Amino acid sequence: MSAAQPEVPPLLEVNNIEVVYSDVILVLRGLSLKVPKGEIVALLGANGAGKSTTLKAISGLLKTEDGEVTRGDVTFAGERINGIDPHLIVRRGIFQVMEGRRIVSDMTALENLRLGAFTRRDREVGDDIERVYGYFPRLKERTGLAGYLSGGEQQMLAIGRALMARPKLILMDEPSMGLSPLLVQEVFGIIRKINQDLGVTILLVEQNARMALSVASYGYVMEQGKVVLDGTAAELADNEDVKEFYLGGHGAERKSFRNLKSFKRRKRWL
Repeated sequence: MSAAQPEVPPLLEVNNIEVVYSDVILVLRGLSLKVPKGEIVALLGANGAGKSTTLKAISGLLKTEDGEVTRGDVTFAGERINGIDPHLIVRRGIFQVMEGRRIVSDMTALENLRLGAFTRRDREVGDDIERVYGYFPRLKERTGLAGYLSGGEQQMLAIGRALMARPKLILMDEPSMGLSPLLVQEVFGIIRKINQDLGVTILLVEQNARMALSVASYGYVMEQGKVVLDGTAAELADNEDVKEFYLGGHGAERKSFRNLKSFKRRKRWL
């Protein structure tokens, strides 16, 4: 009988963090999650649940909005990173694709891609640009300013710019926002392919729960600044409450997990 294999530590671990804005506004309330290396993990929830704040707590961008992790730890590859400047976190291998794309509109697509490689000192940037074009061939055809790209092309450019940093972990914030259903299918297909081809780990914040769970291996559901439910993508997709709230079937007035007698929080998140 072979000995049990030791548990592999997650690439990213968020342990019981609290986030406060402007010294008074408590947004995250003891949030914990894990992202294994090489996996896609989905972070689901309604507007205002704290999903984007979670990503900014990981990437260090809270500092730009007068936010701070006041309790708990964020560890990446076994090292604590909360409190580190954003550009140093990028150098460690974490790149955030912001909500709304945030491409530089008065630069070309090529210049945006080169900007993604600003922390690199190697001579393989040109090769990686061609790799990005392999995933997003229409970007190679667009030689004008990035501000004139369509919404879908801007999202592709934002993801391509992230790849130029050669990240170990990509934080994606609402990649389906503002896209047509066909473009959403295309973008998520590419996200899956990038994960499979390059082994890049992805933490995916997304309101389109059905699409997110179709590419993720595991998921967390957030409400009011904390995780209220987690499980494999298949378990969440089959959960009756998730089906009602996030996979269609709910009315105009969305209920809350807090009001469900059938819902049981895990004690570690109380």
